[in-house]
Amino acid sequence: MDNKNCIYLNSDYTSLTNNQFHKEKFRLQKELLKLQEWMLKYNKKVAIIFEGRDAAGKGAAIRRISEHLMTGHFRVVELGIPTKKQHKNWLNTYKAKLPKEGEIVFFDRSWYSRALIQPTMGYCTDHQYNYFMKRVVDWEKELVKEGVIIIKFYLSINISTQATRFEIRRNHDLKYWKLSENDLESVDHWETYTKYKEKMFEKTSWDGAPWVIMNANNKLIAQLNCIRYVLRTIDYEGKKELKPKSWTIDEYDRSLMFLDVKFDNLSEEQYVLLSRIKQYL
Repeated sequence: MDNKNCIYLNSDYTSLTNNQFHKEKFRLQKELLKLQEWMLKYNKKVAIIFEGRDAAGKGAAIRRISEHLMTGHFRVVELGIPTKKQHKNWLNTYKAKLPKEGEIVFFDRSWYSRALIQPTMGYCTDHQYNYFMKRVVDWEKELVKEGVIIIKFYLSINISTQATRFEIRRNHDLKYWKLSENDLESVDHWETYTKYKEKMFEKTSWDGAPWVIMNANNKLIAQLNCIRYVLRTIDYEGKKELKPKSWTIDEYDRSLMFLDVKFDNLSEEQYVLLSRIKQYL
């Protein structure tokens, strides 16, 4: 279901080889540094929200955007299980975590947990949910008046992609801990979550902070699209127009970094298979 105030982004890219991905990431990350320098010069405040189902790639997207930013001028906020006090003072809890002047704050899940996972799993009351839905847009409008730039990403994946990523986590020696019983239980509530998600898009997407709904079945392409949207949305000094390159797979460029191993001279079948697996990690 389309909501008129939302922005729907599928992809600015087609297929990308490993080398093409890193070249594109490099040119986009150079622009991110220019944006950050502008923020520091003019004391700007930016809050970037990442919402989505479990295994949608929220944390990975944040790492991709922030990996070469100047340290000390950005933070990542991941609240985890809220305390009773935080639960009762939901918006105030997040107001205390908003960016200071010259700072970017990335929210790996945000105040919108109250619109999504909390009502889906019964972690909040109907009264708490309804109060939040009535209040949040006015609250955000006040933040924007105070100079906070708000960008709201929703990373969208289908159920088969989530199942594949869960299975990879389950069998990965370094990522098994990311798969919790709560993650598995949430699968049983897929349709309920969808209902709340659509209501969130309808009620909380507004001109000053629309929901940007991103196809994230391919993690790497979604990460580049997130960076491009941030750069496109904020008017910083020295801004360079970065049109997406229209790349196709080069038969002579079939090298790939996978699980910290460099694979060279892959056949087309090998390259396609490893690329499909890599996008889920």
